[in-house]
Amino acid sequence: MEFFTSYDGTELAYHVVGDGPAVICLPGGPMQASAYLGALGGLSAHHQLIMLDLRGTGQSAQPKNPGTFRCDQLVDDVEALREHLGLDRMDLLAHSAGANLALLYLSRHPENVERLLLITPSVMAVGVTITGDDRLRIARLRRDEPWFSAAFAALETIVAGKATADSWQAIAPFYYGRWDEAARAHRAAEDGQKNTEAAKIFAADGAFDPDTTRRALARFRSPVLLLAGEVDLAAPPGAMAELAELFPHAELVIQPRTGHFPWLDDAEQFVTRTVAFLAEATA
Repeated sequence: MEFFTSYDGTELAYHVVGDGPAVICLPGGPMQASAYLGALGGLSAHHQLIMLDLRGTGQSAQPKNPGTFRCDQLVDDVEALREHLGLDRMDLLAHSAGANLALLYLSRHPENVERLLLITPSVMAVGVTITGDDRLRIARLRRDEPWFSAAFAALETIVAGKATADSWQAIAPFYYGRWDEAARAHRAAEDGQKNTEAAKIFAADGAFDPDTTRRALARFRSPVLLLAGEVDLAAPPGAMAELAELFPHAELVIQPRTGHFPWLDDAEQFVTRTVAFLAEATA
C-alpha cells in the first residue's frame, strides 16, 4: 500500500497489484473501499493494477471538508494520483459508480486518458435513465434460480419505493451470475467497507451536468471498452448500449451469464476481453 497527498492535504491510499503496464482503477459503491476489486479476476497477471481508495474509504484519510466527497470534487484526487505517479497519460478502469468519476475526469482532462475501460458502469453522470421495469425485466431472466422468488419479491418492494434494509439484503443474489460460495464470500467482505455518509454526498446537487459531460464524451477520440453483464440489473445491457453510443469509438461487450461483478462470475472471459482490448488499443 502506498500513500500520496491530494490537492487539499488529504492523505490518500492506493494499492498496487501485479506487474506490467499500469492501469488506474476506480472503485464503485459509491464510496466503497477498493479491496472488493481484488486482482480483477487475474488481470493483475498482465497489468499492474493501481487501485485508489477514495477519500474517506479504505486506508485513505477523512477530508476536513465533507463536501469534497461529491463526485465532481473527487476528480481532483484522480488528477493528483496521476501526477504523483508521473504518468503523462493513463489507462483508466472504473467499476459501477466509479464510472461516474471516470467520466467526469475524462470531461475535464481528456488529454490524460489513453484508454478507458468501464465495467458495468453507473450512468448518473450522463443522465441515462434506468427504470424499475428495466431492472425487473433483467431480474426475470433468473426465474429458474432457487432463490428467485424471495429476491424478486424484495426487488418489487424496492421498485415500488417501499424498500427496507431487509429488501436490499434479499436482492444480493441478483448482483452475481452465480449465487455460490464465492459470491456469498464476496458480498460478506463488502459489508462495512462502504462510507455510507460519503455515499450520500457523492451524487448531491451539482455533482453532475449530463449535457456538458455528453458533449465531452462525443469529442473523446481514444478507445473505450464498455463491459456489461448479461444479467446485471444494476447496469442493464440496454442502458449500457445507450452509454456506448455517446462515444465515437466505444466497443460494447456483453459478457454472458454474468452480473455486476463479471471478473468474479467468469474471470477467464473477463481477463481475455480486457487484455485483448488493451493490446488492440496499443497496436
